[in-house]
Amino acid sequence: MSSIVLLGSTGSIGVNTLIIAKRYNIAIEALVAGNNIDLLNEQIKEHNPKVVAIANEADKDKVDHSNVLCGADGILSVIEESKSKTVVNALVGYAGLAPTLKATSLGKKVALANKESLVVAGEFIDMSLITPIDSEHFGLWYLMNERPVSKLYITASGGAFRDWELEKMKDATFSDALKHPNWSMGNKITIDSATMTNKLFELLEAKWLFDTNNIDAVIEKKSIIHALAEFKDGSTTAHFAGVDMKLPIAFALRGEVSEAILPPTDLLSMGAVEFLPIKAERYPIWNIKEHILNNPHLGVVVNAANEIAIKAFQQEKCSFFGMSKMVLDAYEKFGDVKANSIDEIVEIDREVRAYVGSFKSM
Repeated sequence: MSSIVLLGSTGSIGVNTLIIAKRYNIAIEALVAGNNIDLLNEQIKEHNPKVVAIANEADKDKVDHSNVLCGADGILSVIEESKSKTVVNALVGYAGLAPTLKATSLGKKVALANKESLVVAGEFIDMSLITPIDSEHFGLWYLMNERPVSKLYITASGGAFRDWELEKMKDATFSDALKHPNWSMGNKITIDSATMTNKLFELLEAKWLFDTNNIDAVIEKKSIIHALAEFKDGSTTAHFAGVDMKLPIAFALRGEVSEAILPPTDLLSMGAVEFLPIKAERYPIWNIKEHILNNPHLGVVVNAANEIAIKAFQQEKCSFFGMSKMVLDAYEKFGDVKANSIDEIVEIDREVRAYVGSFKSM
């Protein structure tokens, strides 16, 4: 029986991964979770992992397992000691980078839902060991089939404020930004969807995964079409699928799937499909799209600044548009940095966080 190590088991990707693992009789060697101990205990009872790791040692006694490790070092130990050949990394944010590096250094395959790994350190990661768990990149992979491509497109929902008047957006709150019109996922990805940072990150991921700069994003409000491939012969194909991560997860864990994972798209009921441009006046982060695709090493700057900016927005220390101002300020300030090693990435990340954290208000 095959087995996996699952990082981020209590998040939406983790929960869906366990559903797919159970369906295909894939054992769970290890579970790694954050603060949702109640759900973790339910998962332990159902999937019987050999080892568990959690974020905070203070929660250790609450976990219903005899082998519990804690903190970032605990996660790395779980990976290093595991026998599984595949690690599913569904951790959120910069914290997911070290586990990706550890797993790939050991020659393990990584089913990667953690965007920040490639955004921050794509040039230091062996892409042959990475399979993205992401609707857009899965869609691109599904479409390409080794035919000569001229350009790739991924789609964006537009986020919580896509239909708001610009003036109203200036007063948007953190809770407003979490009201996504199409899906329900974690706080960070939902905020990143509202600012379009999520899509900027996905373009950077695609650059590393498919080795191309010929990629762009457009808004498709229904989240039915996830990706399009434009071929050199002039034809364009689109990938239609429901808003459900089980499909890319199934392919990431199985390699190939020939049975129904999702119900097919009902073409007659979905109505008209419209593509719209992503405008920088609504999504200021889009101002750096072309520059960062040509300078992907600056992903570490954007990611560090963005994580601090989101915390500031949540704590009402900046406005919605203030988040993008903070990121763009840091992007200009640190525009000349270039890491030559993972150690240098860690140092740049630390410096950017300290710089953005010093802002009074935006």
